[in-house]
Amino acid sequence: MYTCCLYSHSLTSRRLLAVLFAFVLAVLSSTAAYSVDNLQGLPGYPADANNVTVAAYYFPQWHLDPANAINKGRPWSEWEKIKIAKPRFPGHAQPKIPLWGYQMEDSPDVMAQKIDAAASHGVNAFIFDWYYHESGPYLEGALDNGFLKAVNRDRIHFAVMWANHKLRDEPGEVSANTFKKISDHLVADYFTNPAYWKIDGKPYFSIYEIGTFITGMGGIQNARDALDYLRARSIASGLKGIHLNVVDWQIRNRPDAAKLLRILGADSVTSYTWVHHVPLKQFGFPTVEYMDVADRYFTYASLAKEKYGVPFYPNVTMGWDPTPRMKADQPHDGRGYPNTPVIVGNTPQRFMRVLQQVKMDLDASLPSARIITINAWNEWGEGAYLEPDTVTGMGYLNAIQNVFGSVVVP
Repeated sequence: MYTCCLYSHSLTSRRLLAVLFAFVLAVLSSTAAYSVDNLQGLPGYPADANNVTVAAYYFPQWHLDPANAINKGRPWSEWEKIKIAKPRFPGHAQPKIPLWGYQMEDSPDVMAQKIDAAASHGVNAFIFDWYYHESGPYLEGALDNGFLKAVNRDRIHFAVMWANHKLRDEPGEVSANTFKKISDHLVADYFTNPAYWKIDGKPYFSIYEIGTFITGMGGIQNARDALDYLRARSIASGLKGIHLNVVDWQIRNRPDAAKLLRILGADSVTSYTWVHHVPLKQFGFPTVEYMDVADRYFTYASLAKEKYGVPFYPNVTMGWDPTPRMKADQPHDGRGYPNTPVIVGNTPQRFMRVLQQVKMDLDASLPSARIITINAWNEWGEGAYLEPDTVTGMGYLNAIQNVFGSVVVP
């Protein structure tokens, strides 16, 4: 439109307009650069050039953990379920085949490949699903032996989300003494690592089941005291405390959620997956369209931004298909996880469209709230993964790069 208008004027007028247009562009460019420079000096401002921090959940079940060997009676990783997954209905895209092969993630070289791919495509941080129950830690090999020993680990930040849910026969609740062990371990081995993700100098620590934590501590005040111990340990180690993030899985329907978060001293809330907030069977069975689920989740997210009293970090879920975790002879009838409807139509193009919408929404948020979580880097057993497969290749990672760009972690 503007080109047509310019060419309708005389030569002198066109030159005048061109000079004026160039001047306006120069002023706008200067102003934008000035604004970004000033914002980057603010506490909590994300480091990447696009002003949004992208954090992908990392599920660490792709190596030979000693506890799995005991439970299974042999060396085992979840790759075994992925290899034998089968279609459950006509057109069902199973099995999923990883483009990089069935790698052992506790290898530093294997993890280095993941880090390079993530950092080069706009992922700023891995949030490791981190397991510690009354019996002790579980599935730490990916982080301890893979990520932390990778030669390029400084290309991306890492953080942990304490996955304190019921595990086989072990409850998710832990005692106060066990949480002290957890706190000491977190601070000594993770929080003080230079690569650990910090917001305003505070290490990001997320709790998956906040209600389970409170129950284990014996009430909300005891839970606050336990978290204050973790904060004190962090401060004693030269940090500024902790950035406590709460996954909304157990508080999404609580009318007292904002009060609970205030008592605990929570700093933010986020989601782990859209499926926690969108009952899939309301759309039908056996499949659900990706954009239908996206629309319903973002209706929830718009309310969540107002009701919790702390910043809400929106989640983008790449997909949902937990059927590889079903027993081989189990009929697919939707009777409960992992026997659920499957999200379909989650192409890289639609994934990118959702990311673009989230970025537009975040542009209006305070700098410290411009964070998204993605489900997930490698939830192959639930059909939510950014890692390349043999069908879409690097499509989902390219989508992130197209929206947020690649970044350099300082």
